[in-house]
Amino acid sequence: MAASKLQAFWNHPAGPKTIHFWAPTFKWGISIANVADFAKPPEMISYPQQVVVACSGVIWARWGMVITPINWNLSSVNAAMAVTGVCQLSRKIRHDYFPDEKDDAATSKE
Repeated sequence: MAASKLQAFWNHPAGPKTIHFWAPTFKWGISIANVADFAKPPEMISYPQQVVVACSGVIWARWGMVITPINWNLSSVNAAMAVTGVCQLSRKIRHDYFPDEKDDAATSKE
């Protein structure tokens, strides 16, 4: 039973014998790096970079669901890219345009 499932995965049109598997697999590095960047201060976040990460994530996540066969690896990595890009953008926007929230929170604790 397990061998037949492994064989089906191995021979899938988006399986490990194709670029359609390996390109999205290596693309997970972008999402992992973006998650690691949550530790960086918001001043170091780049608007253009995060807009590109978020927009390309949305576009390619949709594309991964439209193509035949559906490439779940491609869709999931790009959905993760979109989410991390939007989270980073929200951190940057909150820092740049709503700085009073941090000051209010700091003064209320004192």
